[in-house]
Amino acid sequence: MRVDIAKGILEKNDTLAEENRALFAANDVFVVDLMASPGAGKTSTILATIAALRNRYSIGVIEGDIASRVDAEKIASHGVPAVQINTGGACHLESDMIRRAVDTLDLAALDLLIIENVGNLVCPTDFDLGEHAKVMILSVPEGHDKPRKYPGIFQVAEAVILNKYDTMGVFDFDEDEFREDVRRLNLHAPVFPISARTGDGVEAWAEWLVSRIEDEKGKRA
Repeated sequence: MRVDIAKGILEKNDTLAEENRALFAANDVFVVDLMASPGAGKTSTILATIAALRNRYSIGVIEGDIASRVDAEKIASHGVPAVQINTGGACHLESDMIRRAVDTLDLAALDLLIIENVGNLVCPTDFDLGEHAKVMILSVPEGHDKPRKYPGIFQVAEAVILNKYDTMGVFDFDEDEFREDVRRLNLHAPVFPISARTGDGVEAWAEWLVSRIEDEKGKRA
């Protein structure tokens, strides 16, 4: 008799993710799961997003990392409620981790919850956290060939952020090829070139996020 352990893990995760989704809906919170490799600029992108939207929405953050509280402390220093999840070696967040973290937040006081997943281009794609949208961040120094090497994460992403766009002239990054590969994998995902460091391009990304938040609110009205 064969026991499919992976299937059982995913089924349990999906059940808990639906519970998370119901909890988020009950509290009118929009949740976005940010996925990227280490060093792509997830935390800096979150801070840039907070700066663009904090006058419009109340924002909270869940930080996922294998170890340390550095990122959560950085977010909290900007006056934003932040919870750190240390996975202890796991390469992705799971729905039960999110539920435990959410229990420490005042969801009723939030409009937007941003989850920074563990830096990995493979594992997070399979795990539903109860989020409304998965968004993928790629940084220019990582190279334009990542959609071909890691197609799964681009296929599940509802939008793609191309971070560190201000370094385009330094690296051999073929933007046309990158965009074509993204379109081939995911026809409907927009690509937002930004520099989280300078703020360039963040407004377009933030407005897309606003549109998703307001669309979700409209569904619940």
